[in-house]
Amino acid sequence: MHMLKLRSSAFLLFGLIAVILTAGGSGCANIIPPTGGPRDSLPPVLVMALPKDSMLNFNAKKIILTFNEYVQLDNNMNDNLVVSPYPENNPIVESKLRTVSVVLRDSLKPNTTYSINFGKGVKDVNEGNVAKNLTYVFSTGNHIDNGTLSGKVIIAETGKKDTTLLAVLHNNLNDTSIRKNNPTYITRLDSAGNFKFRYLAPGTYNVFVLPNEYSKKYDDSTKMFAFLEAPVTVDSTSQFVKLLAYREVKPSEKKQAATQPKDKKKPAKDTVALKLTTGLSNGPQDLLSPLTITLSARAIAFDSSRVILADTNFVPRKGVSFSADTSFVSYSLHYRWQENTPYKLIILRDAFRDSLGTTIAKNDTITFKTRRESEYGSIRLHFVGLNLSRNPVLLLMQADKIASSIPLTTNEWYQALYKPGDYQINILYDTNKNGVWDHGSYKNKLQPEQVDIIPRPLKIKANYDNETDINL
Repeated sequence: MHMLKLRSSAFLLFGLIAVILTAGGSGCANIIPPTGGPRDSLPPVLVMALPKDSMLNFNAKKIILTFNEYVQLDNNMNDNLVVSPYPENNPIVESKLRTVSVVLRDSLKPNTTYSINFGKGVKDVNEGNVAKNLTYVFSTGNHIDNGTLSGKVIIAETGKKDTTLLAVLHNNLNDTSIRKNNPTYITRLDSAGNFKFRYLAPGTYNVFVLPNEYSKKYDDSTKMFAFLEAPVTVDSTSQFVKLLAYREVKPSEKKQAATQPKDKKKPAKDTVALKLTTGLSNGPQDLLSPLTITLSARAIAFDSSRVILADTNFVPRKGVSFSADTSFVSYSLHYRWQENTPYKLIILRDAFRDSLGTTIAKNDTITFKTRRESEYGSIRLHFVGLNLSRNPVLLLMQADKIASSIPLTTNEWYQALYKPGDYQINILYDTNKNGVWDHGSYKNKLQPEQVDIIPRPLKIKANYDNETDINL
């Protein structure tokens, strides 16, 4: 028994000596960090700042921030960093071990309070935990300005939020300042679309919203933009403002207008017959929608008398009308469909003609049938707190597209047949009563029309009386 213990001890001793000799022979030891254990979920903590935070009569060119652990900078540090008042040149920010250094590149203005907000730009090395709300403040005067201004930004057309935007203040109240000058102050929106300016100098400012991009100016009508109708005066009292963001021109519209090709005739040998498809490929025709015809190229001529909706005996139906989209590629046949009824769609070859004089290859006849009424549900909505004086329009949305747009003249809306599915309810306040959302115009000091999202989703079941109350 004693011999076994002795041998075990000897083996342990020899093993320990071998490890020591191996490490010594190589000249260095490999330090292997321990594995396992709880995950580090704590953010870096600022333990020291030189000069100290909230320093008065500040005149340094470099700031050193020291943390309780090793830190690193986010790859998009410039997008995270917000310096107010807005500088001509962003500071140079670098990290090393437990410190972050900030080198100021601009001359500092006298008697001015500055703040440097790092956003999500500083995080620990091990787990990437972000030092949230990290802000360094100093003043070149003998006090810290304490003016504040809070607000909320909503995308006017959808009622949603865009947290990538910036709120900006201009102390130059000229209308052209937002196009020509850098802002005086900037701040980010949070996850709820809210913002708050801190450490503002007393004064009067114009308030705007812009994308977080290089120029920080409203120099492109395709940019998301918002403005407050009148300047705000910042003093010791707290204020809250609301802004509706919009685009005057959508990027795709501007590109299309700039690059719209002109119709050019090609030699006859290059012409190919027009091809068309219909919305009937998804099954029976929807009772509530027009029948769509989509061409392979833009048509410059359409003869509606050459597209015939008929019954199974080829007798044309009355009450048919047509409309085309703006590209003249898609056409809609409007008709008051009867349920579970067969029809024939006759399209003669010269009904459509493109810029080359090309038509479809031959006459075509398509036989189809409409859906049954039992495949739809009735819908009745009761609106509580609806302000009819604001010209509300009910928008039923699916996949961010408008499925139906219904002007509301009473606090109740009913439709006997509606396509089943899940819908988002939006309310458009249609200022000019044209039935569609309209963007704003800074030049004309015209705000965009507002859309409110109803947080409660709407589910419409087939063959069912769907009824619900909508509280606004």
